[in-house]
Amino acid sequence: MTDTLPETMQAAHYEGTGGPEVLHLMTVPVPAPQAGEVLIKVAFAGVNRPDVIQRQGFYPPPPGASPLIGLEVSGEVVALGEGADPGLLGKQVCALTPGGGYAQYCRVPAGHCLPIPDGLPLDQAAALPETLFTVWHNVFERGYAREGETILVHGGTSGIGSMAIMLGKHFGLTVIVTCGGADKCAEALKIGADHAIDYKAQDFVEEVARITGGKGVELVLDMVAGDYVPRNLKCLADDGRHVTIAVQGGLQATINMAEVMRRRLHLTGSTLRPRSDAFKTMLAQEIAQHAWPLVVAGKLRPVMDRAFPLAEAAAAHARMEAGAHIGKIVLKVG
Repeated sequence: MTDTLPETMQAAHYEGTGGPEVLHLMTVPVPAPQAGEVLIKVAFAGVNRPDVIQRQGFYPPPPGASPLIGLEVSGEVVALGEGADPGLLGKQVCALTPGGGYAQYCRVPAGHCLPIPDGLPLDQAAALPETLFTVWHNVFERGYAREGETILVHGGTSGIGSMAIMLGKHFGLTVIVTCGGADKCAEALKIGADHAIDYKAQDFVEEVARITGGKGVELVLDMVAGDYVPRNLKCLADDGRHVTIAVQGGLQATINMAEVMRRRLHLTGSTLRPRSDAFKTMLAQEIAQHAWPLVVAGKLRPVMDRAFPLAEAAAAHARMEAGAHIGKIVLKVG
């Protein structure tokens, strides 16, 4: 471990849960990397929907994780915990974190880091891990997406939605998205979606049937849940797969189980943060093998919305909650 680290750092956090205004800068101790971990001097931190939910008091960090918000960072490895690869020291990396990203230093399991290739700006690097890990696991592992299939993605201009469009196109999927408004639909098409449905003006079930000639899609990536679920099932082809990764529209859904049986539908879902470090390390290895070469080659870049200074984390959260953003919001830390 380097001997030049400060004892304290600045972090954007809260004393009591609530609206964006509860976020402010505070001075906290610099964390010490534990066995198998590295300490990253943070350049940028990604802002994600789970950060908002944690700030509201509904998404506590898993046991052993930092209580600070922040699930992805980019920066330089400045210290190593016992057993961490010495070759990582001094390297520029981006990483999926169990928490703690909204700070000047963040400890991360070494296996959750990915090397930042030449030509990838640090703000974009910080915007990749959370969406890339989430989409890869849920679309290609849990959703078994295969070349030639069609996927329906809700929230096409969100960080997750834009990543699902780009990864889907790189791996041979036809991508249909829903967006709130004609402007967002136009942006989704620019990102690469094959079809964009304005859910405020059109019935997405009818539109999916029209686009697919009545067949339906093989896969739905669902971030809404609630009353979207029975509508999503109507969009599925026989033997289709439905993967839920968020419940922005409600925790409960009422579905016709006879339809699930008759059409052999598959319903699954996941949330990444509580999974073990070992699982996320294996996921990182798979991404490094199959998806990261696209990043290295310059073929996969996140869609960026805005960067806010760490001190303006409240404004970043307010922008995310307003829903006007296109792509990823990040915090400039370093």
